[in-house]
Amino acid sequence: MATIKDIAEKLGISAGTVSKGLNGASDISDALRQAVLDTAVEMGYTTKKMKKEEHKKLCIFVENMDYETSNQFGYEIILGFRQAAYRDNWDVIVFPINPAFQMEEKYDTFMLKNGYSGAFLVGFTLQDQWMAQLAATTIPTVLFDNYIKKNPNVAYVGTDSFEGIDSAIEHLVMLGHERIAFLNGSPNSMVSDQRLQAYIDSLSSHHLEYNEKLTAYSYYIVENAKYYVPGFLEEGATAIICSNDYLASGVITECQMQGLHVPKDISVIGFDDLPFSARLNPPLTTIRQDRIELGKCGYFALNCLINHVSISRTMLRAQYIKRGSTAPARPLL
Repeated sequence: MATIKDIAEKLGISAGTVSKGLNGASDISDALRQAVLDTAVEMGYTTKKMKKEEHKKLCIFVENMDYETSNQFGYEIILGFRQAAYRDNWDVIVFPINPAFQMEEKYDTFMLKNGYSGAFLVGFTLQDQWMAQLAATTIPTVLFDNYIKKNPNVAYVGTDSFEGIDSAIEHLVMLGHERIAFLNGSPNSMVSDQRLQAYIDSLSSHHLEYNEKLTAYSYYIVENAKYYVPGFLEEGATAIICSNDYLASGVITECQMQGLHVPKDISVIGFDDLPFSARLNPPLTTIRQDRIELGKCGYFALNCLINHVSISRTMLRAQYIKRGSTAPARPLL
């Protein structure tokens, strides 16, 4: 377990300053105090006071999402949520679940019997058992990349896929690309549906024709790219936008295996800006989701619901990150 000394060494400050930050002293800046609290959460520090007192509890339910290491998509989302909740003295329990668990346990019942005041759900699909139950839940609940209509107890947090996808297509059009393929995420996902519609809308706004053969649903697995790249190339694609950086890295590998140079022969764009994307060869152009801020917004929305302020949607802006995997379109033969 982390100590005050460990936190001090990581931040390069004295143990006394860390203690002041943890105890809300007024003679250090707000920024430094928040840095101490955020680092304490990240390192798993627990104060003596927290060990003795019974605290309010929130739960993060995780399904179909990796989150245990910093290279994984869910890591910073959960970290951001916990950092924001920490300053309000909440205990946050991360609870991985699967469809079988949802069949055995009703959502409201599980929350009540375990004393959770609210929950943040990440990685769920539209077909999950709990999603149907959330239509009538009275428990304050926030969903990442999913939305429940007409329930004032449930809120949505996500990134603006329409603006993100449009920024990618706008960049490619400026480079002369007209045959732009889109490798989407998994079916039965609200965010996948949104991104497909964003892709179609953006093509239309840039006077490009939509070709169904230049789109496909996939799962966020690197190896899956090999099933779709050949078909995109046969349709004359000069650029491929992917709904995830893992898929984009697989697309780059598959294109290179087919003797193509990225980006000279074909451009590739990802989505998320995971830490590894800048280290790919070539470095991946991508659409960044600020996952720390998404996690914090998840907590802020949940805190509003707990305090009877009905939040519907909280949407962050995407940021286009230009690196080395895009270039002017190759001339058509």
